[in-house]
Amino acid sequence: MKMTQLFGSTLREAPAGAETPGYQLLLRGGYVRQIGQGIFSYLPLAVRVMRRIEQIMREEMEAAGGVELSMPLVHPAELWKRSGRYDAIGSELARFSDRRDRPVVLAMTHEEAVAVLTASEIHSWRQLPKLVYQIQLKWRDDPRPRAGLVRTREFTMKDAYSLDRDAKGLDVQYERLHVAYDEIFRRCELPVIAVAADVGIMGGSEAHEFMYLNPIGEDTIVLCDSCGYSQNRQVARAALPSAGEREEPLPLERVATPSTPTIESLCELLGIEATKTAKVVFVATEDGTPVVAVVRGDMQLNETKLANLVGASELRPMTAEEIEAIGCVPGYASPIGVGERATVVVDEVVAASTNLVAGANEEGFHLRNVNSGRDYEPDTVADIVAVEQGQACVICGAALRTERGVEVGNIFKLGTRFSNSEGATYLDEDGTEKPVVMGSYGIGVGRLLACVAEEHRDDRGLVWPVAVAPFGAHLCCLGEEGLAAAPSIAAGLEHAGVDVLVDDRGERPGVQFTDAELIGCPVLLTVSKRSLAAGGVEAKMRTAAGGEAVIVALDEVPQWVAGRLAGRVRRGPAPTSARAPG
Repeated sequence: MKMTQLFGSTLREAPAGAETPGYQLLLRGGYVRQIGQGIFSYLPLAVRVMRRIEQIMREEMEAAGGVELSMPLVHPAELWKRSGRYDAIGSELARFSDRRDRPVVLAMTHEEAVAVLTASEIHSWRQLPKLVYQIQLKWRDDPRPRAGLVRTREFTMKDAYSLDRDAKGLDVQYERLHVAYDEIFRRCELPVIAVAADVGIMGGSEAHEFMYLNPIGEDTIVLCDSCGYSQNRQVARAALPSAGEREEPLPLERVATPSTPTIESLCELLGIEATKTAKVVFVATEDGTPVVAVVRGDMQLNETKLANLVGASELRPMTAEEIEAIGCVPGYASPIGVGERATVVVDEVVAASTNLVAGANEEGFHLRNVNSGRDYEPDTVADIVAVEQGQACVICGAALRTERGVEVGNIFKLGTRFSNSEGATYLDEDGTEKPVVMGSYGIGVGRLLACVAEEHRDDRGLVWPVAVAPFGAHLCCLGEEGLAAAPSIAAGLEHAGVDVLVDDRGERPGVQFTDAELIGCPVLLTVSKRSLAAGGVEAKMRTAAGGEAVIVALDEVPQWVAGRLAGRVRRGPAPTSARAPG
């Protein structure tokens, strides 16, 4: 392809507001343009990268036994109402009505749709197992799009769905897809780790996320370098910290604590450690049910754990008026006296501790010697705190560390939730009707592109891996001699199976070289009067370390380039999946 054919141009500087280095280079290299918040146009260079990523996905899905289909973006709302997600999901789900006033939604995922298809197509145990997938546009009206393509509202996703007779069959397909995902990311040369994760709105019994560890991520991953434990912080556990020496419960003591609405100010006034305090967090479920969460003063509430515990799809902070309505005072709160006006959930560390300091539900006062089970009765005692760096691993006791990460893929054991809601059943060997057992598996194509760009770059531009690069080679044509020689060089490369981007713009050498490094194709070629006089074409690999340029004879260019591109990150033997503990 000639650069004069391309639609889009390179930029010397990234537009204001471009947050991450990879996104800045995608903008500057003429790959993407934003036309609205979280809404992007993908220019020809990006489309070529995405098509290569999609081809890798297709090859690995088909190797895992999958067949491709295509489901609609617009769904009748009734499907989502039957599954319960129409009301459970907030404004992220786009709802509207068609011309006949029938409610419909824009799909953010396709579990309901594939369950409906299963109900119409699967009838007997002899038709199972099955694995279907699609690569399709989706819409999620995310309130916080960020980091360019990392978090968008409109996106392309490869989503797959396994259909099985029972949980044992699901386990087999789940493991097979885990291995397929490992291979997809390996071939894209993106280092990821699989971590146990919250099932969220998908439901089901188990989930794993494939995380690209990078500071641009908004997920926190908890890792143990000793035993390999790895989980999303949303569900991670640490070994139970010491609650201190068990003391005999002492009588409650009311103490004046003016101007101490925070744990820090309270500890400073009383001369105590935060480990000797209990703090209250007030949240409400989607239906307005008040929840009082009690954690130790040095710890942070994990809202995902709490939401799962109380069966809520989402939690919100309670208002001051709502807090006062259950008999509490913001800044000086305590679960004492709440009774049945709210659900009281106490972290297991607080339940194991004695004689803590907590609020007195009175402005300017706290209580010493507060004890769970004596002074107030929790509805539930459970682990509801977020794991922090340095805490002990729940498996081996070694110190945990935390890293930021971007979720580039996920897999879920859905079970029968959507089969039950949509009537997806089959007749088993014994003639009984049973629900189909489902799994769900997703990878965001644009997000994967964005993460590969973050991983493979230098201060001059992008450095695409061979398997996903828009072109195998970029040919700079300098002067009339270079432009005259370019067609035959390009033809030879194409004949050898190497797609090449030819810079036929007649720009100055500096402009061509700068754009070539910015665009980031694996092989950089230059043909000019000087290179021809030296015996051929100047060639080098575009690597972060910088490649040494060599002169390659004209008739040897196709073989030289093809040899350096061949065999890189192709399909390999199926690797053994190394599942991390936890």
